[in-house]
Amino acid sequence: MKKILVPFLMFIIFINNSNAKNNENFYKKIDLFGEVLEKIQKEYVDEVDESEVIDAAINGVLQSLDPYSAYMSPELFKSIQTDTKGEFGGLGIEVGMEAGVIKVISPIDGTPASKAGIKAGDYIVKINDEQVQGKTLMEAVKLMRGPVGSKINLTIRRKGEKQAISKIIKREVIEVVSVETKIIKNNIGYLRLKSFNSNTSKQLIDEISKIEKKEKPKSYILDLRNNPGGLLNQAIDITDFFLNDGEIVSTKGRRSFENRRFFAKKGDRVNGKPLIVLINNGSASASEIVAGALRDHKRAVLLGESTYGKGSVQSIIPLTDGGGMRLTISKYYLPSGKSISEVGVVPDIWVEEESDNFQINSETDNQLNYAIKLLKT
Repeated sequence: MKKILVPFLMFIIFINNSNAKNNENFYKKIDLFGEVLEKIQKEYVDEVDESEVIDAAINGVLQSLDPYSAYMSPELFKSIQTDTKGEFGGLGIEVGMEAGVIKVISPIDGTPASKAGIKAGDYIVKINDEQVQGKTLMEAVKLMRGPVGSKINLTIRRKGEKQAISKIIKREVIEVVSVETKIIKNNIGYLRLKSFNSNTSKQLIDEISKIEKKEKPKSYILDLRNNPGGLLNQAIDITDFFLNDGEIVSTKGRRSFENRRFFAKKGDRVNGKPLIVLINNGSASASEIVAGALRDHKRAVLLGESTYGKGSVQSIIPLTDGGGMRLTISKYYLPSGKSISEVGVVPDIWVEEESDNFQINSETDNQLNYAIKLLKT
């Protein structure tokens, strides 16, 4: 029992060392945990792997905090690759954990998941007929990854649908082309951002510069629908492009160095031309920062549906066992002082999504067409 309990105690004491001395109840809970483990070891119907029990306990602590904090075993930590460099393997979805199952934050536009009809807010309950309930977020993510060209069967639950939906998707190497631009009807500059990776702001600024020189559009539409977010610095740079001054976003955490404020530099690069930002429930994190800041400064009109509400910053922290943990260290706050977390950003003009076909000039894209009509007037 000691070899089970000691690592867990070290973990618990580490995260609670500021309060442990003065919290008698805390030590009682540790004793209770040891008692539970001992009962499991002696009386559970099947023999248990002691290491797996501790991993599950650690992950339980982290996932009790929020849907985005999680433990990664050494094996998982090595196998899970970050997706912020613009290329990664898998299905092309950003996911979180809710009520013990995987919730889709957003499918990335143009990826296998998006083409298969996976939507923001879907709950993944089975992966290849294997129940997700009881698995950690990172374990589920690992199950969804696999060799390029192999197929995966996702069983999902969707709000408003009585029956579960089965989706068979072929895995691909995901190369995210994060910026798409075009001049559309009435000389409007259409800017679609699919993610915020390390090159997004440079790509967008270069594309707008070309458009401004050649086409000289009268107005712009910035499309952030189904954009799951990404790097904070990219969100700041893109917001700054459209602002003349003022605060863009602030972060607040328990430690003083996590409390930061970011401001726009002087100079609106499109000279205050009318701007509409399209958002939906798949717009998350960095997308919400951009949309919220532009709205707070009355620089843009937001059109569509409320955003996802992922207003927190996670850090990947290596652990001594070779594993790691994903831990929420701070939250985002808009210039108005409002938090994005769980609430999201509400549009100025609510237009329900009738189709998730976000192709330029699509007749079924009622949100884009509504925006075009507004910019006519």
